[in-house]
Amino acid sequence: MKRHLLLLAVTIAMAACAPSAPRNTGVYLLVDTSGTYNRQVHKAEQIILYALSRLQSSDSIAVACINTGSFTEKDIIARTTFDDRPSTANKQKRAFASRVEKFVDQSTSAPYTDITGGLLQAIEFLNEKHTARKTILILSDMKEDLAKGYVRNIPLDFRGFDVVALNVIKLRTDNFDPREYLARLDEWRAKVEKGGGHWRVINDIDRLDGLL
Repeated sequence: MKRHLLLLAVTIAMAACAPSAPRNTGVYLLVDTSGTYNRQVHKAEQIILYALSRLQSSDSIAVACINTGSFTEKDIIARTTFDDRPSTANKQKRAFASRVEKFVDQSTSAPYTDITGGLLQAIEFLNEKHTARKTILILSDMKEDLAKGYVRNIPLDFRGFDVVALNVIKLRTDNFDPREYLARLDEWRAKVEKGGGHWRVINDIDRLDGLL
């Protein structure tokens, strides 16, 4: 009986000493700056302000642009992990919002759209942060247009990720044939789900409640 009690006490002690599972959140926003979609970039500020209002200490966030070749560190506009101290975290949030505002004001149109490269960069960033919840937000028309020589026909590992397409506007060709728009979204949904992730679309930026 004493032996069982000793084993129970040791088990409880080991459980108490074991590191707790992470509960923090990681958010990565991809902003499409290509072609005419560059006119929609200002909506990134609204999305970021919403995200900053929801994120807490130890959460991580990054914003990057989608352009000709998006699988590169130079396309990350801002990134941070919030401090445990609320006052410091609030300063980080204000600085982050300021950097995003500057990017929006200075954004120029890119000739190509490397969405897959941006997703690869987002996956890498959030995996390195080891956050419990990983969310990739994509502000884009979801029309990928790669420059010559770029290879993006590779599998993507979205296990543990929520991928949300935001403000997927209709292209001119979509108006002629809506099947193109539906097929484009279905293709991305299939890629995300095949990689083990969860996919959804939110086109009304004014209704972001429940996003994070």
